Amino acid sequence: MKFTFTDKKVNIPNRVHAYAEKKIGKLERYFRTEPEANVVFSVEKGRNILEVTLRSGSTIIRVAESTSDMFVSIDAAVASIERQLRKNKSRLEKRLRKEAFDTPAEEYFVPEVDEEEEAGYQVVRSKKFFFRPMTVDEAILQMNLVDHTFFAFRNEDEGGAFSVVYKRNDGGYGIIVDHD
Repeated sequence: MKFTFTDKKVNIPNRVHAYAEKKIGKLERYFRTEPEANVVFSVEKGRNILEVTLRSGSTIIRVAESTSDMFVSIDAAVASIERQLRKNKSRLEKRLRKEAFDTPAEEYFVPEVDEEEEAGYQVVRSKKFFFRPMTVDEAILQMNLVDHTFFAFRNEDEGGAFSVVYKRNDGGYGIIVDHD
């Protein structure tokens, strides 16, 4: 697995990077091709935040964990990724190694999450993406893998029209399609 570590406004000791590489590296068994792991460490308001993005082919999996200890954040992130992979196992069968699910997963301590409310409508981040063509089912799968509530894409079923799939409060999914 190829790793890229980023320390945002914090100096992380090499032993934490080595621990993250060891734990996240165990996820490689799920993928057919060698995945790339982008790991971002940061500390905010006394919380140790870890963001992990795994890319393997067209599959992208992203999690973010925040705890009082960076080692616990690493364990929680790995557990979250494994949970996502197992939850979407049947949909990912063509992209992942099936035999990887036969080995028992390690147990991790996953602390309770205490979320803080954000005030106002301040844009704090802007991103630019290439929206590749895919089916609605692929878009929903990708949305679930990055653990977002919506996902933008070019809809193959609608001739490449810009579309957005989203999670509904009733547990279903919705789609917004741009028609000229």
